Amino acid sequence: MRALVACSACRSRRRKCTSVHGSTTCLYCTERSITCIRGSGAPSLSSQGYSAPSSPPAVRQSALVGLPLPPRELCLELVELYFDFIHDKFHSIFHRPSLTEDVRQGVVPPVILFAIFALSARFSENEVFSGIAPRERSKPYYDESARLVDIRDTSITTIQACILLGGIGSCEARAFNESIYYTVACRMANLLGLSKRTGATALEQELNIRIWWTLCMVDVWSSKSVRLPRQMSHFSDLPLPIDEYTFLQWRRGAQDNIEVSSDRSSSLIAQMILLNRILMEINDAITQTVTSGTVTLVLDKTAEDLSLKLDNWYNALPEYMHNTPENLQRYASQGLGRIFVAVYLGYYHYGQLLFYQFLNDDQHSTGGNRYAKKCKEHAANLCLIVYAAQETPGCEVRYNMVGHILVIASTVQIHTLLFGTDEAEIAVARQRVVRNFQILTDMQRWWAWLDMCFVRLHIFHDMCRTSMATSFRMDEWMMKFLSEFSKPIEEKTEDSAQAALDWARNIEAYTQGPVEEQTSVSVCPSPSPRYNVLPP
Repeated sequence: MRALVACSACRSRRRKCTSVHGSTTCLYCTERSITCIRGSGAPSLSSQGYSAPSSPPAVRQSALVGLPLPPRELCLELVELYFDFIHDKFHSIFHRPSLTEDVRQGVVPPVILFAIFALSARFSENEVFSGIAPRERSKPYYDESARLVDIRDTSITTIQACILLGGIGSCEARAFNESIYYTVACRMANLLGLSKRTGATALEQELNIRIWWTLCMVDVWSSKSVRLPRQMSHFSDLPLPIDEYTFLQWRRGAQDNIEVSSDRSSSLIAQMILLNRILMEINDAITQTVTSGTVTLVLDKTAEDLSLKLDNWYNALPEYMHNTPENLQRYASQGLGRIFVAVYLGYYHYGQLLFYQFLNDDQHSTGGNRYAKKCKEHAANLCLIVYAAQETPGCEVRYNMVGHILVIASTVQIHTLLFGTDEAEIAVARQRVVRNFQILTDMQRWWAWLDMCFVRLHIFHDMCRTSMATSFRMDEWMMKFLSEFSKPIEEKTEDSAQAALDWARNIEAYTQGPVEEQTSVSVCPSPSPRYNVLPP
């Protein structure tokens, strides 16, 4: 018979709760030997095994005991998945060998473990999660870690917990939660003077450096996504992280005798940091474009300088760090393939951001066509490295930010579909849009945030169908679309007559020299049939 009140496990999996007459346990829970809870209590560890916790109530009773930790074996599995797919791609705040050993010894603070589980449980194939959709596994762990975090405790542990909780907020499309947790972490790091804080050991010192730089990187894109001022300072005299291979060889208490080279160019995390500094300038340039009244115009000098910085970054890399199939395979064999891919996802995404405004044929930069081409090159290379990563074991990209950057890269392909004249290029662009859509669909099962990415892509798609002539114009709406990824975006409204007049005046005021002949069509009444590539 169907229970009058569904148990928490059946509510979580959104299925009918059925029990035998007279029994207090439903069939689902009985078959899995897990505790069947029909009240507001939290699940507990049964005597015969552990069940993935179902969603706890929105309001906890004061006497309610928190969620129990899973068995040690499952804890280790979830921690390994976290390091495989999240850590060093999203943030770098732990030393993998040390944390793994601490999990085995049972000494990791639960506030840290539950936050880690909230990020990694979605990737688990463990049978304890049977019947629970991957993207729905985060909430109980997230809620428990949020309950346990104590911002009165100004410590490294609290900073790490807040970074994790901020990351979960991003994954779950909770922009305000994300921003608040990251803000607390940044404030604590500044209060502790983490950038100058001397560690008791070389390992502790290196972790302090990595946590500080993680917050600097997070601050750049997170603050931009909610349009708030940055909080972290970039100190030129602060050492960059050491290379990952050396760092992973260190062991607690045995690393002090290792001489570390001052050359940090081989560190993948260090390269992320260098690129992040360029991203900060690109974000500022885009904001200046929109708010200064020039709308789509950025002085050629600004674009040229930032373009040169991106080129110089790549040219300064050792050859073994260049994006080649051989290097991808080599890093994968070292267990560093996903970090290598993450570096280049950043590089190509920052390039497509910088040059995106030059896709619009209303801009009057003398280098417009050249920069538009560079935008398409960066977007194409971004797609290609994602495809290569998906096909190379140990390189798969699964963290949620890939959704946003693939959406942006897809819109660049849409530009080719709309305005391209080369049939071969059009065919390739169409293939990329379709393949990107498939990848995004696959990722949607892990991340609720991907729902918002799809909404943004469809809004852009529909905008192009109704207003091709201005769909790539760098204005307030486009800035939100490109950079404010943590918040939903509304459909673009038609410009008022006054806004159109201001636009024309700005174009006239900022024209610099002769305009290059445009190869794209400036006005097109309706999209070509080749453009209809997205499902409704």
